[in-house]
Amino acid sequence: MIDSRPIGIFDSGVGGLSIAKEIKNFCPQENIIYFGDTKHLPYGQKSAQAIKEYSQKATRFLLEQDCKIIVVACNSASANALKEIKNLARERKIKVIDVITPVAEKVAFGFDQQVGVIATQATVNAKMYTRKIRRFNKHIQVYELATPLLVPMIEEGLSKSDISKQLINRYLSRKKMQNIDTIILGCTHYSFIQRWVDSFYEGRIKIINSPLIVANELKIFLEENRMQAEKSTQDYFWVSDLTLNYTKFAKRIFNKQIQIKLIKI
Repeated sequence: MIDSRPIGIFDSGVGGLSIAKEIKNFCPQENIIYFGDTKHLPYGQKSAQAIKEYSQKATRFLLEQDCKIIVVACNSASANALKEIKNLARERKIKVIDVITPVAEKVAFGFDQQVGVIATQATVNAKMYTRKIRRFNKHIQVYELATPLLVPMIEEGLSKSDISKQLINRYLSRKKMQNIDTIILGCTHYSFIQRWVDSFYEGRIKIINSPLIVANELKIFLEENRMQAEKSTQDYFWVSDLTLNYTKFAKRIFNKQIQIKLIKI
């Protein structure tokens, strides 16, 4: 069977574009509709209630576009609003893939025993990584650390700077991050700083980055449920506040100019 409906993806900022890029790499025949809620970024500094409200609006928008699946490309939304998102999608019988569950499952069934997580304050407060990982494997110890300054720094385009390196080193020097054998980059923005994390640990520990895992999870679901499209025709990128920085990031991630449009939802 052929299902030409698009894949819906949303995030608060540029981090979700890394998910979108990997989805296009894994499933080049698929069309995507991406919504970046840049007006309200970062979600990680908002209350759980605010995150739920923003996430529900984004989900409704994607459902109105007749998306066949919703990818929550935001850890803060996955940690705080997944129930609400799934309730909306369930009304249309639409599958939801979040960025936490497949990552937690992969880590839980590996050989990792001491797992660190760096994420936004909202994600850490929800303790979703700890709950999900230990639900799959109760023997793993999980240490979550809020790193609230990283997202604004990345959004400002400073991920390659010495400022970025110094800030990351300061966070990772915390005691709870010292004896881990694996670290989860618990925010889609953090794929831009992976090399600094690897440099801090001198390549000694495993780094878990969500885009590849989520894209593979999506690919498997589409194949198993015979929901693959035949040919990609057009992708759409929408944001709630269009900035020059966002446009630059999109071009950098996709290695080409991406047409991004402003929409109020």
